[in-house]
Amino acid sequence: MNERIACCSCGEGYAPSEVEWMNGQPLCRDCLEEQTVTCSRCGERIWIEENAGDTGTYLCSDCYDRHYTTCEGCDRVIPLDEAYYEEEDEDRPLCWTCYSRSQQDKGVHSYYYKPEPVFFGQRPRFFGVELEVDLGGESNHNARKLLELANNGEEQLYIKHDGSLSDGFELVSHPMSLEYHLKEMPWRELLQLAREMGYRSHQTSTCGLHVHISREAFGETYAEQDRAIARVLYFVERHWEELLKFSRRTPRQLERWAARYGYKDQPIEILDHAKKGGHAGRYACINLENSATVEFRIFRGTLKLNTLIATLQMVNRICDVAIFLSDEELKAMSWTTFVAGCQEPELVQYLKERRLYVNEPVDMDEEV
Repeated sequence: MNERIACCSCGEGYAPSEVEWMNGQPLCRDCLEEQTVTCSRCGERIWIEENAGDTGTYLCSDCYDRHYTTCEGCDRVIPLDEAYYEEEDEDRPLCWTCYSRSQQDKGVHSYYYKPEPVFFGQRPRFFGVELEVDLGGESNHNARKLLELANNGEEQLYIKHDGSLSDGFELVSHPMSLEYHLKEMPWRELLQLAREMGYRSHQTSTCGLHVHISREAFGETYAEQDRAIARVLYFVERHWEELLKFSRRTPRQLERWAARYGYKDQPIEILDHAKKGGHAGRYACINLENSATVEFRIFRGTLKLNTLIATLQMVNRICDVAIFLSDEELKAMSWTTFVAGCQEPELVQYLKERRLYVNEPVDMDEEV
């Protein structure tokens, strides 16, 4: 007589091959499907009533405790690295949907706010601006006024809290081509309104102007991008003194917020040094820690339009020489040769103001 095993749930008898064992208890396959689930993280089978996740994410208790949390807005289980927190309640995890909803009526978003990028202008070279302003208040009213001016039916700019500021916030643009920044983005009006509200940027000890460039602008393949980015690092190190003058920062400020990597004979050697941790994390002159962008952090903040535009043009010009020149051509190029190739009126004006151009110096308006 063939052996039959009774399912611990339905009581029916089954052949041994038709039974699965769960914590020492036999289950027929139908009951197994109805009463157990598989942990989405480790693959362990667990009783359905022991699911520490939700109906969309089955989890054993160990995996939940180590890798997940629950959104306090909608009760959905989310990975820890996908949780967002409001500045005023950093113990309350939220999914992106609930976090975005909580931020909609705010002018100043929390530090963690990072929407999906919207690209403006032509590929592949996009510039994202982070401009810190201070001394005018971390005011939602002021922020909404600036956003109303910047955004006409589509978010081009958002504003975030920045803990390094005394009483201000950070203006962050979505990625834009240089032409879009120059012709479409209302920077002139934005900077003027910020000044009228009492904000300052250059005239503080706290504010920076950071420029992100899309990594894809440096080449079609990752290897091509790395070679061009290595030349960016080499250019910055070789012409550090000139760029220090251009940046309007002090050496101490750069050491704290935008530390240099150190000069080496070959561009790729500087990149290798950077990748091996020979820098200050994201607080490096050229931050390479973002997967999609390369960030210039060396510039001091400004509410002067010509300075902002000239900074974008300088970054664009550095990208040009890094992409289109070979290592040897870049190494042979002097600063004088580099600036002689700068033709943009705003950049030429600024270079003359900072005594970095081959021509005679010019008068300059006060930085703000």
